[in-house]
Amino acid sequence: MSSTEPARPPVHVPVLLERVTELLAPALAADGAVLVDATLGLAGHSLALLEAHPGLRLVGLDRDPDARAEAARRIETAGFSDRVTLVPAVFDELSDVLERLGLTEVHGVLFDLGVSSLQLDRPDRGFSYSADAPLDMRMDPDGPRTAADVVNTYSSRDLARVLRVYGEERFASRIAAAIIRERDREPFSRTGRLAELVRDAIPAATRRTGGHPAKRTFQALRIEVNDELGVLERALPAALDALAVGGRIAVITFHSLEDRIVKQTFAADAADRTPPGMPVPLPELAPVLRLLTRGGEAPGDAETAANPRAASARIRAAERIRRAA
Repeated sequence: MSSTEPARPPVHVPVLLERVTELLAPALAADGAVLVDATLGLAGHSLALLEAHPGLRLVGLDRDPDARAEAARRIETAGFSDRVTLVPAVFDELSDVLERLGLTEVHGVLFDLGVSSLQLDRPDRGFSYSADAPLDMRMDPDGPRTAADVVNTYSSRDLARVLRVYGEERFASRIAAAIIRERDREPFSRTGRLAELVRDAIPAATRRTGGHPAKRTFQALRIEVNDELGVLERALPAALDALAVGGRIAVITFHSLEDRIVKQTFAADAADRTPPGMPVPLPELAPVLRLLTRGGEAPGDAETAANPRAASARIRAAERIRRAA
């Protein structure tokens, strides 16, 4: 490329794309099938599914206006706009969105959790510890609470809880105490200062392994700012309830807390709830889901080599086999 040509935008690589396409395909093949992409992002998975299924209708949810705008551009460029409805919404609003659209059931639901490529690659959004930027981390730029609000107003105990639970950070108390000392001198407003503080608060021997020392702290703050686990706990039952018989759901997670919620929710609906000792299974207590994956499936070595962001991804999927009684 010559120096006078404009730089091309970075290529968006959807995680576990082939597996998502394979798992959802049986539910999306019929004309008029409806897929809800509850975390639209840059629409990488959705574009592949729209291309694979010419009769598919897509409802795409995303709270991030930048992501929706870029997704809309990509969908229009691909010629799929007439089959797509984009909605500014958090995915725990799924039931309300479907009701407004007059949809009583859907045939597929996809969740690709965590932070999107667009958010990571825009330093001004404050998600990354690798560039100095405003300490924001809101997926919805109009959201009520920033990472700076959390860091500057939470008590030491609450900060330590957030870091320990959401970041699985074993030095949570040390980091929280350091934040309190520093914010008393000057409130935090930039990612660079926070990342440096976290690095200094962690013992030197620990800093030599495990990636950037601030990774877990930034993850924890992002989850807290956006209520990611609470949203997921509310959204999954609504998504399962919306599935038609034969409909399928696929969920991509990026850390153990998300995966645990998905595992437990799926397992509860895949279990036979007939009380022990009953002579025959009770039909009204039979499973409503069939699990399609053995545990949380990881991407292959080739995918993680080509796309390092996929390394921590896991996918679980299930199919609705009957309506609940």
